[in-house]
Amino acid sequence: MIDPPRPAAPWRRFAATGWYLPFAVALFAASLLPASRAYGTRLGGVPTHPFDAPAVVVVALQCLPLAVCRRWPFAALGLVSIGFAADQLRGYHSPAGTALPLALIVAGYALGRHRRAAAALFTAAYAVLALALSRLGSGQSPDEYVTFYLALVLACGIGVWLRATRAAEAERRRRVAEDTRAAERARIAHELHDVVTHHVTAMVVQAEAARYLTAAPDRLDQALTAVSDTGRRAITDLRHMLDLLAPAPAPGPGDTGEAREPAAGRLLTLVEQTRRAGQPVEFTEEGTAPESTGSADLVAYRVVQEALTNALKYAHGSRTSVRVRHGDGEISVEVGTDAPPAPQDAPAPQDAPASQTASASHDVPRAASPTGGSGRGLAGLRERVDVLGGEFSAGRGTGGGFVVRARIPARSGS
Repeated sequence: MIDPPRPAAPWRRFAATGWYLPFAVALFAASLLPASRAYGTRLGGVPTHPFDAPAVVVVALQCLPLAVCRRWPFAALGLVSIGFAADQLRGYHSPAGTALPLALIVAGYALGRHRRAAAALFTAAYAVLALALSRLGSGQSPDEYVTFYLALVLACGIGVWLRATRAAEAERRRRVAEDTRAAERARIAHELHDVVTHHVTAMVVQAEAARYLTAAPDRLDQALTAVSDTGRRAITDLRHMLDLLAPAPAPGPGDTGEAREPAAGRLLTLVEQTRRAGQPVEFTEEGTAPESTGSADLVAYRVVQEALTNALKYAHGSRTSVRVRHGDGEISVEVGTDAPPAPQDAPAPQDAPASQTASASHDVPRAASPTGGSGRGLAGLRERVDVLGGEFSAGRGTGGGFVVRARIPARSGS
């Protein structure tokens, strides 16, 4: 979902750039005050010259470009540098020289691919200025020129450091946003896998069973009704998924108002649906689920749902047991499925029960891995349980069957 534009953005841009103009004007006015001339920058030992009309121009050339240094940093730095050189060569030594390190900070922040060329050009210009000042001045030692140059390099380095810091922060935010989007896509993929795979598998098994019930209208109607109920439940769960992505409108007159979010209390409905698909399931629930378990009940529901889906796909007709225990602060789930029966080569008779005919269909894989082929089945459940700090295991049981176990901490708001 794209966030709408923030109304405060123009004010933020003004806060980032609006102080340059007032500061430039204030520095220009302060540099013209007679009392502030004793605090000016003095480089090269040129004798002090009293302020005159050209001095105002020199001071303006140093201060006023700061007003546009954010937009045109290099042009502003060039004008400030020319003004600073004229200030020192003429001997005004005004406080406007403070503008030079400030312009260097902004230029250092804006430096990109041409950083080395700009540094070489500025160094050459400074060397020419130092040579001219050494001839006009009282002969300062080279150490003073080097010290002042290093101070200017430090100012430029501050700008470069600010640029690198901001770039690193932008990169960190970009990675966080990408990781967040990837995690959200993975979560939605897991939800869609859990919802769609279970319901569609049940519908396929029930539809295959209905093909052999043409001679038994009562059982054919029962099988088709089970397919319809499974389809409606799939639509309900898919609507719940869509509601997570975008808020749904107010319920209409035809909305049944059924709860969208699966919970541990709906496990019996899930078991009954699997039984109607021809899978013999024994369901046992111990203890009483608390009113609020956070997301633990949803994860428990998904564990049972995925295990029953795999039982329908890879061991249809085999006995399956589901045990759910609500303990002190946790939910324990165990789903065990016996080994699938041997494949039948001969087609089932038309009047065979649904639990036998569906197992005879060759459209449903029987020797595939119980984790499924998408990589989002039991592996996705393991991730969900691990996020809540629980334990998850899935593997072969006794007698060649398959057992899925999960211990899920059930904390309010988890």
